[in-house]
Amino acid sequence: MTSQVSSPAEHADGAVVGEQRKPARAKETRRLDRVIIRFAGDSGDGMQLTGDRFTSETASFGNDLSTLPNFPAEIRAPAGTLPGVSSFQLHFADHDILTPGDAPNVLVAMNPAALKANIGDVPRGAEIIVNTDEFTKRAMAKVGYAASPLEDGSLDGYAVHPVPLTTMTVEALKEFELSRKEAERSKNMFALGLLSWMYHRPTEGTEKFLQTKFAKKPEIAAANIAAFRAGWNFGETTEDFAVSYEVAPAAKTFPTGTYRNISGNLALSYGLIAASKQADLPLYLGSYPITPASDILHELSKHKNFGVRTFQAEDEIAGIGAALGAAFGGSLAVTTTSGPGVALKSETIGLAVSLELPLLVIDIQRGGPSTGLPTKTEQADLLQAMYGRNGEAPVPVVAPCTPADCFDAALEAARIALTYRTPVLLLSDGYLANGSEPWRIPEVDELPDLRVQFAQGPNHTLDDGTEVFWPYKRDPQTLARPWAIPGTPGLEHRIGGIEKQDGTGNISYDPANHDFMVRTRQAKIDGIDVPDIEVDDPSGEANTLVLGWGSTYGPITAAVRRLRAAGENVAQAHLRHLNPFPQNLGAVLGRYEKVVIPEMNLGQLATLVRAKYLVDAHSYNQVNGMPFKAEQLATALKEAIDG
Repeated sequence: MTSQVSSPAEHADGAVVGEQRKPARAKETRRLDRVIIRFAGDSGDGMQLTGDRFTSETASFGNDLSTLPNFPAEIRAPAGTLPGVSSFQLHFADHDILTPGDAPNVLVAMNPAALKANIGDVPRGAEIIVNTDEFTKRAMAKVGYAASPLEDGSLDGYAVHPVPLTTMTVEALKEFELSRKEAERSKNMFALGLLSWMYHRPTEGTEKFLQTKFAKKPEIAAANIAAFRAGWNFGETTEDFAVSYEVAPAAKTFPTGTYRNISGNLALSYGLIAASKQADLPLYLGSYPITPASDILHELSKHKNFGVRTFQAEDEIAGIGAALGAAFGGSLAVTTTSGPGVALKSETIGLAVSLELPLLVIDIQRGGPSTGLPTKTEQADLLQAMYGRNGEAPVPVVAPCTPADCFDAALEAARIALTYRTPVLLLSDGYLANGSEPWRIPEVDELPDLRVQFAQGPNHTLDDGTEVFWPYKRDPQTLARPWAIPGTPGLEHRIGGIEKQDGTGNISYDPANHDFMVRTRQAKIDGIDVPDIEVDDPSGEANTLVLGWGSTYGPITAAVRRLRAAGENVAQAHLRHLNPFPQNLGAVLGRYEKVVIPEMNLGQLATLVRAKYLVDAHSYNQVNGMPFKAEQLATALKEAIDG
């Protein structure tokens, strides 16, 4: 869903959002600058859909926003249990924000498990909306409640709104020919309608969405719309909700343009398509489904009209093998996976290094090792990306910092791969992949020119004057070898994983040649042109630098803002290019007495920085499957500054 900043109440199709239903009687409306809402329920309660729809309407309204979906790894975890709780947190504001928020102002708990799993994150005084119909003795006992938390006083410090969501939904749908079980499935739409009323969210887009989603089942579409409207009407008529809230659009936050809400995986998909168009090459994806990367395969498969070809392989090795073959054939080749898949693909990545062909390897990191935490986030694949291959097999590494930045990171990874004829590893993670934020849709003329020149004929003259094609004769600036399309007359050459002779590409076991080829491949990666790292140090008097990479950007920036608001001088820098590092990184690190590196691993970037620059970098680490909280980071950074 898109919106114009200059007119934030417009939808993607340009239609102005219809007037909201007017309350039957006047109720107080309070103005807020930001709100954090968390929807939580059983994994079958539709919390992800509910959060996604609330997010879409919030984006169309023009607020800045950030989201954090959180769901079980099981396809259908046991109903009503703590491991089966699914939640969706949304932070939206009338100003620039960077994270999904540390703690929810509003918790919507659809059952006892949802309440128990999330109450620890809810601050005193926050609002809690509970579905009282689900608080049966059996359901409460299943999660360890000896007495009802709605009656034992344990929630006295909160503003609790008991709402029989299930009963009211069934009653609202009694005119439809649905079983009680079918009617109960719409209770998430009732909750969405209630929250939409509370925060003055547009409704027209959600109703259109439901009509489209259930176009083949008009009765179900009508029922969901009826439940959605019933939730809205309940909010405006009940005495329990005497106040509604307004969060104005964040018009001053964004440059004028057309915006849409976008997730990291969707932004990556669009970035890959844009890269193929800017390179004037067909896009080929060879992939095997794996959480949390599968959405890219799903999305790209929809875009055959852009010359995209997707191949769902039988396993990870086949996926990258097909992609590397497509690269040999002249396509912009991509393979998508997560950490376990990168391990399986490592031999073929090494083959791509030896063949010196452009290949994008996209790793949407998740908790490990092994199968680990499939639906939780982590950024612990950095050392695998750097060194997870046999032999000296250097590969450039690029990492986006926000969901929207995944679009630009895809373009940058493609630029490096095509220019330098090398596989490139792009490290996103589950937090970026599933989270979302507003994204300004760029104009085509803002995108980089990625066109390449294929080899056309002989490029080398032998001593006897014969003109021949040498597949490993390099560009003197980039050290890239020529890209020769199979079937081009006169460009026949040998491929394979055995070491090549410099220039000719013939098989060579000569020690001196191997030494030369290894050093040349390394020099090619070391010589990649990447921008200098920029330092945010407003006062110029900071003694401490906070260095981050990847998805820690939002929490780090939010924490740094808090420290500066409290009078602390602290500098911040964030790395997009992890191999090679920016040329000025060593000089930047040398300007500060203390360097702190927060990471969602046990200190992988810190290890690289300490080894390369001999800087006593301090790690602050977290590996609990969740992103950093801004307040937590601010506290840790304050201790580092004072220590």
